Amino acid sequence: MKTILPFLVICFITVTVSAQEFKFVTESIDYGKISQGSEGRRVFEFTNVGNAPLIIKDIKSTCGCAIPKKPEKPIMPGEKGQIEVSYDTMRMGGFSKAVTILSNAKKSRKMLKIKGFVSKDKLNKEKV
Repeated sequence: MKTILPFLVICFITVTVSAQEFKFVTESIDYGKISQGSEGRRVFEFTNVGNAPLIIKDIKSTCGCAIPKKPEKPIMPGEKGQIEVSYDTMRMGGFSKAVTILSNAKKSRKMLKIKGFVSKDKLNKEKV
């Protein structure tokens, strides 16, 4: 019994220490068909549904064409936060990119996705 009790205490502490958790409004954004050179900025909104501050350590994209921006301050329990992603809309054609969030949440890696199609058609019609 004496050896089991310290083990259970350590397990309980490990579970309660990591009590931060994301709840995203959406984990995927579809740009749809957009014009070349149009606004490529989109925002993922989330809430810290845990009971401890949520700290985003880093955000990485699968390529340099999608640039993510993370919150600089910790997101307190119950507070909302935003992760901004800017896609380079000068690149023609379809795209599907992933953004990986590294944080102190229960699940330390979280993946978000963006997709869409950049077309020259709408831009040409606007110039006529």
